[in-house]
Amino acid sequence: MLLTREQLQERLFALHRASLELVKEVTLETLLERIASTACEQAGSRYAALGVQDSNGKLEKFIAVGMSRDAIKRIEHPPVGLGLLGELMDTEVPLRIPVIQDHPKSIGFPAHHPKMVSFLGVPILTTDRQIGQIYLTEKLDGDEFSSDDEMIIQMLATYAATAITNARLIEKMTERDAALTRRNVDMTLLNDIASTLTSSLELDEILNKTLGLVMNYMKVEAGEIFLLEEDKTTLRMMLHRGQAAEAFWTQNIFRVGEGYPGVVAQTCRPLISTDLINDPNFLREAVVNAGFHQVLSIPLVSGEHVMGVMSVASRSKTPFEERSVQMLTAVGAWAGLSIENARLHVNARRLAVLEERNRIGMDLHDGIIQSIYGVGLALEGTKHLVDEDPIATKEKIDHAIAGLNQAIRDLRAYILDLRPRQLGNDGLMSGIKRLIAEYRANTFSEVNFMPPESDMKELTQTQSLALFHICQESLANAAKHAKAKAVQISLWTTDDRALMEVHDDGKGFDTTQMSSFIGHGLANMHTRAHASGGDIDISSIPGEGTTVLVWVPRGIKQ
Repeated sequence: MLLTREQLQERLFALHRASLELVKEVTLETLLERIASTACEQAGSRYAALGVQDSNGKLEKFIAVGMSRDAIKRIEHPPVGLGLLGELMDTEVPLRIPVIQDHPKSIGFPAHHPKMVSFLGVPILTTDRQIGQIYLTEKLDGDEFSSDDEMIIQMLATYAATAITNARLIEKMTERDAALTRRNVDMTLLNDIASTLTSSLELDEILNKTLGLVMNYMKVEAGEIFLLEEDKTTLRMMLHRGQAAEAFWTQNIFRVGEGYPGVVAQTCRPLISTDLINDPNFLREAVVNAGFHQVLSIPLVSGEHVMGVMSVASRSKTPFEERSVQMLTAVGAWAGLSIENARLHVNARRLAVLEERNRIGMDLHDGIIQSIYGVGLALEGTKHLVDEDPIATKEKIDHAIAGLNQAIRDLRAYILDLRPRQLGNDGLMSGIKRLIAEYRANTFSEVNFMPPESDMKELTQTQSLALFHICQESLANAAKHAKAKAVQISLWTTDDRALMEVHDDGKGFDTTQMSSFIGHGLANMHTRAHASGGDIDISSIPGEGTTVLVWVPRGIKQ
């Protein structure tokens, strides 16, 4: 039945109002359902459906209205794009049929499908291709759909094409924005991890900060780190952060191959469980009883060596994302390398301390202790001369006192060498004068100081520190090694340099054997001079003393 002009105009106005609502909807799923409902209302049909194709022309989504959810579930299978649906997908013109079963392309309905007779199908077209179809069945107020129904639904399809295209664009933009947000979060984690791992060689700090950053990134309630011990078969928990600590500490040692930490250490691959209750490999019942549902464990590796295992645990049942697993695997490689570096640093410091202790012990034994022992033997022999030869006894006692005084000077020289001193804020001249005062007090030796004409305040902090520490090292060597009686310190400047000379009248040494005589002191002097942009020359002749000449560039701005 054709519509009157007034009826048609009223339906067009209703269609226009409905189309305005369509463009407000940005969620594709909801939009498709609204288009199907609008088509159902505008054409007066019992059932309506909307199919959307993917970029390859295959039916991607199919939304039906007019049937209950239970009725839809009872249908044997969803539409697959055959029969009349396939016919409409291959054409750009509407398809209006009074009786579906009479059409040659009809292939019938699957089991439990409602009875349908009349049919109206309209393709949803963009400028270059078909993106979907509107299907209407069972005209309510007539035996078949009219040409006016066809025209109205064609207009709706035009609106729908624009709305679907916009919704897809918004969906893609939303996905891209979410991907960029995730990438920013990932980059933030990597940047924070890199900053943490490169800013410290302290193992505890590396473990604590790394685990904290990972837990914040994963949004989990608990985390732990196991490290492989020197026997290469035992994993010991070094750190736990977050909730239910007592549950995790119920078992803090695993053998390689045992439990989650042991399996990860053995296979060097991540391990995930989303159902801890039914996972026989997870050996800590207390953690399950504390409400945790899933655990992700990753290896901490350095090259081909496993350093330990990091695990995060969550009470949420939402599975960990694959990208998060990949990110943590990368973090595990970084953290493993930093853990190895931290351990090497600790071992190097321990070795340096042991070497220094051995050196000091040998020096004390061969020097001061032997001297004191010699004084003791001399006094032991003096007891027998007290009555026999008072004059010789007095001489031996004076000699013993001189030996003890020398031992005291030697001890003070060691104190002078080992006690750290800083330049402070008083400037280079004040710092050197302080060194001279301490040297005189501890060694009872004479120091002649020739200051420069200027105060050298134009020198940078690095340059001043270099001269200060080189002077300190030179005085220590003069007291400890050279046994000098007098030291001369001179500072002066030229147009482009500041120079310092430290000369002592001590024993001197063979400069070709510097390392064996002096140890690391001379190497430190060269390092400090070169780091400040200057250079150093050390000359010495056995029996004639030692001269240290160092210069640094003057930091004068022209």
